[in-house]
Amino acid sequence: MTRKEGVASAEELETFVAEAGDRLLVVDVRSPDPDGEDVKSIARTALPSETYRPKAINLVWDRTTDQMPLPSVPKDTPIITHCGAGSRGQMAKEYLEKNGFVKVINGGGPKETDCWAVYGAK
Repeated sequence: MTRKEGVASAEELETFVAEAGDRLLVVDVRSPDPDGEDVKSIARTALPSETYRPKAINLVWDRTTDQMPLPSVPKDTPIITHCGAGSRGQMAKEYLEKNGFVKVINGGGPKETDCWAVYGAK
């Protein structure tokens, strides 16, 4: 399977996660809309919650405005963005960088199983 443009390799993610340590933040940009495009992805892997994926938060990428809420963390926080397969994860990465975040990488999503194995449980 071909990776979407901008999705990091599993090796890049392993290095990023190791260097981030406890500061890591995973930003899941998938939408919880039960009629939306993320239904299959969410069936495979649930959205973050208080008890599931403690280093992850859900900040939905809005395709109509091409933006998302910004995380309330320092701009140098190591952030992995992801969606279902990588396109919105890349848009989120670029959006965060345009808003001053300096350590951002696109992890693709649950479809990128080798990448997901590195950070999916975080």
